Amino acid sequence: MGTRRIGRLFWKLLLALWLSMVLSFAGTIAYITLTGQAPPSDDVGTFGFVPFVPLISAIVAILIIGPALAWYLSRPLRHLRWALRRAAEGRFDTRVQPLMGGRRDEIADLAGEFDSMAAQLQQVTESRKVLLHDISHELRSPLSRLQAAIGLMRQDPSQTGAMVERIQRESERLDVLIEELLTLHRLEAPAGLVCERVDVIELLHAIAEDADFEARPLSRQVHIDAPGRFVAQVNGELLYRAFENVIRNAVKYTAPGTLVEIHAAVSAGGKQLVVTVLDRGQGVPPSMLEKIFEPFTRVEGGESVRGVGLGLAIARRAMKLHGGRIEAGLRDNGGMIMTLCLPAEAEAPNTNEEWSR
Repeated sequence: MGTRRIGRLFWKLLLALWLSMVLSFAGTIAYITLTGQAPPSDDVGTFGFVPFVPLISAIVAILIIGPALAWYLSRPLRHLRWALRRAAEGRFDTRVQPLMGGRRDEIADLAGEFDSMAAQLQQVTESRKVLLHDISHELRSPLSRLQAAIGLMRQDPSQTGAMVERIQRESERLDVLIEELLTLHRLEAPAGLVCERVDVIELLHAIAEDADFEARPLSRQVHIDAPGRFVAQVNGELLYRAFENVIRNAVKYTAPGTLVEIHAAVSAGGKQLVVTVLDRGQGVPPSMLEKIFEPFTRVEGGESVRGVGLGLAIARRAMKLHGGRIEAGLRDNGGMIMTLCLPAEAEAPNTNEEWSR
């Protein structure tokens, strides 16, 4: 844990304790001198006119209790200093609370707060490493196909038309991927969020209408049951993106000839909107109901469906940014159910600057 040298706080505390004892004796002596009070009788035992018992008690306090108390107060702060240095070096696995022993005071609480902070930083750092690895993989795949298409064009000019079409498709995929990554980044660290009063029910109807139009050529349908109004203070663009991603995801995975259902109901005395999106797809294993909200998560059996794997991650971050939440569940007889809860009033992280795409 580094050198065990005595810190400056130890000496300051020891000096403060020593001075308090010296000043107490100085005050007593000054009182006896100025008031002319007779000192204690000789049979008590004195050093000059200072009694032995208080003098010995003061010496014990200064030489034993004072250093022990100073050490007790300064030692955990040295642990915290050591931990902060390790955190500054990027070693977020450092924990201080185990070094506090049985302390139950403000310093131990501070150590607990440090450990919580370090754990969060460790989780964020590991998530970013995984995300960077996944991003590099996701970018490499379409780039490899682009290079292959260009190579085939050079080898066989007769395939130019087909290869140009393939290049255009992969370029569009890259564009979508980069746009989704930028959106995810802005949601993780929003520079500012402009909110306005939006009728979320009306927004849902617009999304459902577009999704149904795109689903019908695929032998799928989208039905919405969302009566009434629900006006909330939200960022319309972000909320649109969240609901759209969930609904389009349901349309992608639901089986041909089935229906994607959207239900919206106002609860909690009009203070919360609960939206459920149900499909009849293959669903996911129960162990992946939380993991599907992580970027680039791949579900076994879903390789045939094209996507960049960021839609649900963006939806969860957008809902969280508005003080809401999104959860996934499994339907009886197959399929998924997504539940999105949105409060009517939520504090935005920052409303001074405009959030732009």
